[in-house]
Amino acid sequence: MSTQRKPEFVEEEVSEQAVRDYLEQHPDFFERNATLLDDLELPHAAGGAVSLVERQISRLRQKEIKMQRQLSDLVDVARDNDRLSSKIHEMTLQLLAANDLQATISVLEAAMRSGFGADQAVLVHFGDPTMFEDISAGRFFRVVARKDDVLKPFETFLEGSGPRCGQARDSQRSFLFHDDADEIGSVALVPIGDKAQIGFLAIGSADADRFHPGMSIDYLARVGDLIAGALKRY
Repeated sequence: MSTQRKPEFVEEEVSEQAVRDYLEQHPDFFERNATLLDDLELPHAAGGAVSLVERQISRLRQKEIKMQRQLSDLVDVARDNDRLSSKIHEMTLQLLAANDLQATISVLEAAMRSGFGADQAVLVHFGDPTMFEDISAGRFFRVVARKDDVLKPFETFLEGSGPRCGQARDSQRSFLFHDDADEIGSVALVPIGDKAQIGFLAIGSADADRFHPGMSIDYLARVGDLIAGALKRY
């Protein structure tokens, strides 16, 4: 009488990926097995172990803190934008009230220093310097011929199409801010007119991070358009 040997049953080990796939396909698993949550323990960075529920609560708290920070940042940006809009509106009204070039330049200088918090500001106007000898604006207003060699350090900017922010080269800072050049950490260059046809505005800050390439330049472009419109009247 012959007997057949029964095949041995080999239990295959379930892989982590298989468990993960199952849980992803059955997101209600722990709802149907709620008591399991109390038994599962996960290692904690501070030592010991915590339950899965505690770990989930901790993760939710971390997400909430992150969202609160993001919301706070958005609120700060909104406040800054509202403040800038108010300053631009105020400057617009003052420019409309200015009845000559001297008054217009005075409004712009005051707006840059008080309204926009510039440590240094220079308005470079392209033209014949002899035609503006009657304008008294100190270091703020500078008239230079468009082809003057002193503008070579700005050639790339002047050929561009919008404002530029960041740390200026030594030659640029020296031309714009003279003896105060070493105190300027960052600069915003704003073209006045299409392709800087009229000139450009330079706003300098002692803070190296005040103007940087990653910042929004929309309000700077609007300021440039506003100044161009004001200067075209004269």
